Amino acid sequence: MTVRQMFLKLTYPFWMWFAKRKAKKIQHYSNNELKKPLQSFYQLHYTRNNSNPLNFSKLKGKKVMLVNTASDCGFTNQYADLQKLYSQFQNKLEILAFPANDFKEQEKGSDEEIAQFCKINFGVTFPLMKKSSVKKSREQNAIFQWLTNADINGWNNKQPSWNFSKYLVNEEGILTDYFGPSVSPLSNEVLNAIH
Repeated sequence: MTVRQMFLKLTYPFWMWFAKRKAKKIQHYSNNELKKPLQSFYQLHYTRNNSNPLNFSKLKGKKVMLVNTASDCGFTNQYADLQKLYSQFQNKLEILAFPANDFKEQEKGSDEEIAQFCKINFGVTFPLMKKSSVKKSREQNAIFQWLTNADINGWNNKQPSWNFSKYLVNEEGILTDYFGPSVSPLSNEVLNAIH
């Protein structure tokens, strides 16, 4: 862990407090009508950071939280919160982390370096996906194209506003929630959505 990363880890509570105070827009959007996707979530697939493929059809029957992550961000300590959430709901919830360098160069490491960082510093056991782009662009990975396009997912156009934006898909493959970066994975909003 770099000096900067240690500093960010120590100041994480401040970052969360500051982000909530600064946030003027709603940080949680819900699909209250449970609009179904036009393209099935279970048709999607992506590559894990160890180069093994993951077909999303294997995720049927579980809620799935998809999170864009970064190792050098004020919110990086959310890896620890995500791991606690994953351990608490392991039979009901899958968490997929998508490392991305889309926000101010905060994920410069290789897939191997990211995996090592997450394991050593946060004990991460949930799947890490290959590093990719999550913001709307030509390079945006197919999963985030699905998550951020209402014409495909049924209702949501909200792209990640920063690292650690969270999207929740229910057991039937319906995108139900978007949570902004300043919403802790252990917050009541997230826990209520999982229950």
